[in-house]
Amino acid sequence: MGRNILKSSVQNASFSIIFQILFRCITFVLNAFIIRTVGQEVLGIMNVRLLLLESTILFLSKEPIMKACLTDTKSHNWAQVINQIWLSVPMTAILSLGLVYTWINILSPTDEIYATQYRLGCYAIALSCIVEQMTQSVVLVAQSFLFVKLKVVIETIYIVSRTIIFVYLVIGSPNQAINAFSCAQVASAIILCLLYYGYFIWYIYRLNNIKSGTSVSTKNFSDMDDFPFTSITEFFPGMMENYERFLNRDLCVLTISFAKQSIIKQVLTEGERYVMTVSPVMSFSQQSMYDIVNNLGSLAARFIFRPIEESAYFYFTQMIKRDEAVAKQNQRYISESATVLSQLCNIVTSIGLIVVTFGQSYSYTLLYLYGGDKLVETHLPVTLLRFHSFAVVLLAINGVTEGYVFATMNNKQLDRYNYIMVIFSVSFLVISFVLTNILGPVGFILANCVNMLARIIHSLIYIYKKYQGTTYKPLSGLIPSQKFLLVLLISGVITKTSEVIVTSIPLHILIGGVCFISTLAVWAIENKSILRLGYDKYKRRMSTKTD
Repeated sequence: MGRNILKSSVQNASFSIIFQILFRCITFVLNAFIIRTVGQEVLGIMNVRLLLLESTILFLSKEPIMKACLTDTKSHNWAQVINQIWLSVPMTAILSLGLVYTWINILSPTDEIYATQYRLGCYAIALSCIVEQMTQSVVLVAQSFLFVKLKVVIETIYIVSRTIIFVYLVIGSPNQAINAFSCAQVASAIILCLLYYGYFIWYIYRLNNIKSGTSVSTKNFSDMDDFPFTSITEFFPGMMENYERFLNRDLCVLTISFAKQSIIKQVLTEGERYVMTVSPVMSFSQQSMYDIVNNLGSLAARFIFRPIEESAYFYFTQMIKRDEAVAKQNQRYISESATVLSQLCNIVTSIGLIVVTFGQSYSYTLLYLYGGDKLVETHLPVTLLRFHSFAVVLLAINGVTEGYVFATMNNKQLDRYNYIMVIFSVSFLVISFVLTNILGPVGFILANCVNMLARIIHSLIYIYKKYQGTTYKPLSGLIPSQKFLLVLLISGVITKTSEVIVTSIPLHILIGGVCFISTLAVWAIENKSILRLGYDKYKRRMSTKTD
C-alpha cells in the first residue's frame, strides 16, 4: 500500500476540525431559528430526547464493530470484514426495538399535542439509524483506503441537506416541527447512503477500466493496486469470494471488548442528557433551556480553552520526561515548562474571571439577541447562563492543569487516574440527579462545578508534589494581580448598574465594551512579560516564513 497514512491522518484531523466547526455553527443558528419559530418545548423534545435516542442507537451499534474492523486493515480478509460490518444493521434493528419502546412507553410522556409527532419521531430516528448503518461497509472502505476528502464532502452535504429540509418544512408548517424533524432525519440518511454508494459505483467502474487499460490513471486512482473490490455488490455480505470462515473470530472478540468500552463511554459522554431524560422534575422546555445555555457557555471552551489545552499538552510532552523525577531532568526545560504552566494558568484564569464578571450583567442581553422574547420570557435561562459563567472558570483551569497531568504522568499513574476518572464521572451523575431533583436545571451546573473542582484539586496536588523541594512555582499564575481583580470588581459594579438602569440595549453593550477594553488594558499592563513573549514568537514565525 503506497498511500501516506501519516499525511492522510493529519489531513483527516484538519478536515474533521473544520467539519466540527461547520456543524456547530449550523446547530447554533438552527437552534435560534427553532426557538423563534416553534418554541422551547419542541426544541427540548428534538435536541434532548430524540437526538439522545439517535446517539444511543448509533454509538452502541456502530462504534464497537467499526473500531474492530479498522484494526490492521492491511492484513484484512475483506470478505470477512464486510460480513462483520453488516452485523451492525441487525444490531441497530434490535437496539431500536428496545430503545424505541422505552422512549415511547416508559420515559416521561410529552404533552398530548405532541404525542403523535413524538411517536413518529422515535420511529423515524430508528429508521434513519438503520439506513445509515447500511452505509457502514462503504464508509469503512473509504476510511481504510484513505478517501479523506470524500467523507468530509459527503457528511457536509448530509448535514446541510438535513438542515435545509427541516427549515423548509417548518417554515411551511410550524405546528408540525417534530414531523419535519423526522422527515429531515430519514431523507438525509437516504441521501448519505445514495452518495456513498453512488461514488463507489463510479469509482469502481473507472478503476476497472484503468486496470484493463481502457482509461488513463489519474491522481485519485494511483497506488490502488491492493483495492480488492471489483463490483459494488461486493460491499454486501456473502457476495465476495471467501475461502475462510464467514466471520473472523478475532474481530468478534475485539468487537465484544469495544462494546463494553462503548457502553461506559456513552454513559459518561451523554450522562447529563440521560439524567435529564429520566429526571421527573425537568420539563422539555427546561431541558431545551439547559441545552441552549450549555451550548452557549461551551463556546469559550471549544474555541479558546481547548486549543490552548491541546497545544499545552503537546508542549509538556516534549519538555518533560514521564518516568524521571524533576530534579534529574534538564533544568532549563523544567524551568521553562514551570514558567509556561504558570503563564497559561494566569491566562485561562483571567479569561474565566472576565467571563464571570461580564456574564452576570450580559446573560439576559446575549440570550435575548440569540433567541428573542421566547427565550427570555422566563428567568430560568438567564439564571442558568449566569451560573454557567462560574463553571467556565473551573473548566478553563481544569483544562490546563489536567493537560499537564496527562502529559507528565507515567503509565502506572495514568492507569490509576483512569479509575479515578470513572469514579469522578459516576459521582457526577449521582450528584447531578440529586441536585437536579432539588434545584432543577441549575443542579446540573452545580454538579459540573463540583466535578471540575474535584479534578482540579487532584491535578493541583499532583503538580505540587511534582515540584516539591524545588524553587519553581508553576501554580503561581492561578492567583491574579490585585489591580486586575480591582478593575474586574469596578467593571462588574458598573455593568450591573447599567443592566438595571439603562433601558437601551446598544448603550448597555457600549458601556460593557468600554469596561471590557479597560479590563484588558489593565491585564496587559500587569502581564507585559507574557505579551512580550508572544510578540517575540510571532516575529520569529513571520521571519521564518519570509526566509
